[in-house]
Amino acid sequence: MKLKILVTAGDGIGPEVTNEAVAVLREVASLGGHTFEFDAKRIGGVAIVQDGTPLPADTLAAALDSDAVLLGAVGGNEFNSLAPDKRPEAGLLQIRAALGGYANLRPAFAFKELTVNSPLRPEIVDGADILFVRELLGGLYFGQPREWNRDTNEAWNTMRYTKAEVVRVARIAFQLATKRRNKVTSVDKANVLEVSQLWRAAVNEVATEFPGVTLEHQYVDAMSMHLMNQPRSYDVVVTENLFGDILSDEAAVITGSLGMLPSATIGGKVNLYEPVHGSAPDIAGKGLANPLGAILTGALILRHSGGLEAEAAAIEASVRKVLEQGCRTPDLARSNPQGFAVLSTTEMGAKVRETVKTQLLAVSS
Repeated sequence: MKLKILVTAGDGIGPEVTNEAVAVLREVASLGGHTFEFDAKRIGGVAIVQDGTPLPADTLAAALDSDAVLLGAVGGNEFNSLAPDKRPEAGLLQIRAALGGYANLRPAFAFKELTVNSPLRPEIVDGADILFVRELLGGLYFGQPREWNRDTNEAWNTMRYTKAEVVRVARIAFQLATKRRNKVTSVDKANVLEVSQLWRAAVNEVATEFPGVTLEHQYVDAMSMHLMNQPRSYDVVVTENLFGDILSDEAAVITGSLGMLPSATIGGKVNLYEPVHGSAPDIAGKGLANPLGAILTGALILRHSGGLEAEAAAIEASVRKVLEQGCRTPDLARSNPQGFAVLSTTEMGAKVRETVKTQLLAVSS
């Protein structure tokens, strides 16, 4: 298998965690006889400083010429005074729009070894395995008109969806559910918002194509509560852009750390992959960052852009194995560090690579 992967490491801890993800992917390529070609370009704050824009033209061109894009994280406090379209986050929104990926996949699963890290009781989170499918190109983040009128002290954003936009992301959610536990939960606010009424009607229509999949609807406010008190009730959760952003971050409570969450954006010209966590500038360069979300994001690259299911599963199994062995990064060792081996970013990456090698060699033999 040949894969051309663009790495846009971004800001803060982005370079640190993407380095470890790339190292794991290189290990997989070496062991499996695959050819993974990596290119590096700038995005976000580092691009603003060096190129004067959060998304340089050569970065976008390289992305469109790749099989997959691995992004670290963007953002920094020093850019907060800039206009929204000039900030690092604008580069992320621009590359998402240009690549055309409309379905953001955010797995949130509870590792038994990390239930102690969750403020929820272990019997609530243990065994939870949710796949969020977030619509990524519509809603409040992209709807027009949008403005902050400083003269009148007013601001407005527009939530807008077409039926076609809802249908295409809902169809992906149902397709993924057929490979999991055959249940889809659609989240909206149809008791108040006309956009959500359109959303619900379109999802109901798609459901008729998948008679083997159970569909339920939840209002977003109720869902935010149920996600915390009964997370094991959910399989695939599909929702619009803003609701999906908030709910999938809330799900970090289930996993024990935001640093454990990977994501993939599919459906466009080129798939875009990124860990869910932010740039965390306060710990950048200190070796404290958790690389497991980025490493698990690498597994999604192999699964969705490379069709390498066995290799993707080997990475995921290796992360679980490392946790079973008591290895932790600082964010995972806060609740109960006794007996844990607290590793730096690079040490954790090396441990996962070592375990991946063992996993893949066992499979090949």
